[in-house]
Amino acid sequence: MAIRFGYADTRFGQLHYAESGSGLPLLLLHQTPRSWDEFRELIPLLADEFRVLALDMVGFGASASLAPPQTIEAFADAAWEFLDAVNAGPVSVLGHHTGAAVAMEMAAGRPGRVEAVVLSSCPWTEGNNESGSGSVDRAVRKPDGSHLQTLWNLRRPYYPDPATDLLDRFLRDALAHGVDPAEGHRACARYQVADRIGAVTTPVLLLAAGADPFSMPHLPTLRNQLTGARVVREEVIEDGTVALIEREAPRVAAAVRSFLNSPDVRAVPENSRRVR
Repeated sequence: MAIRFGYADTRFGQLHYAESGSGLPLLLLHQTPRSWDEFRELIPLLADEFRVLALDMVGFGASASLAPPQTIEAFADAAWEFLDAVNAGPVSVLGHHTGAAVAMEMAAGRPGRVEAVVLSSCPWTEGNNESGSGSVDRAVRKPDGSHLQTLWNLRRPYYPDPATDLLDRFLRDALAHGVDPAEGHRACARYQVADRIGAVTTPVLLLAAGADPFSMPHLPTLRNQLTGARVVREEVIEDGTVALIEREAPRVAAAVRSFLNSPDVRAVPENSRRVR
């Protein structure tokens, strides 16, 4: 199924997105400093059933830039404006890494509009570690271009073999006009997950990559702190890495489809107990 591209007008500026399919809206939110391209392999696997909307979050890709200090709350506000601009009603949201924090904020802030949420490699941040954040994508731009090698080498340990194509795609996004990869990570570090996670009431799928050292250790904490969610499911792709979405798209798609189509996610009585 073809992927179409467009721009939506918002108060943040124009936001770029990719769209494919029809049906219930499914919003895809990428990690720092990626773009819709992170979902290039995943979109066709879901577009036969869902209206898939892969957004370049504000400050990333071909979307309008966002001045620092960037915040998860601002990313979420821009995503809501985008959804309004493209006439998307109630929506399911899948976010990966930084995108997962944005998805959590969207579910916590407007539970009536989020039908289900997939938190893929979701971080656990407490708003007090900004100084140490963003080191994986922090490189001073230099006239000799050595910053390109620095960015490559910082990411390389967390990508599966072979990684050349994946790192090429990462570099294109990291070097896009107006994008500051380190600031995107600082925005995530500023977010206080513990203050927001209890407000999530919609069904949640915790999708984890077993070989992702940044997020995998937080899985038990996330699971235990989702005290308000009506449904909490968990799926671990043991050999998944930071590049989970691109490299494991078929398995991600199968997990997402199974979750969103499950009876206890589609219709949950108000007085039902949590399902695990």
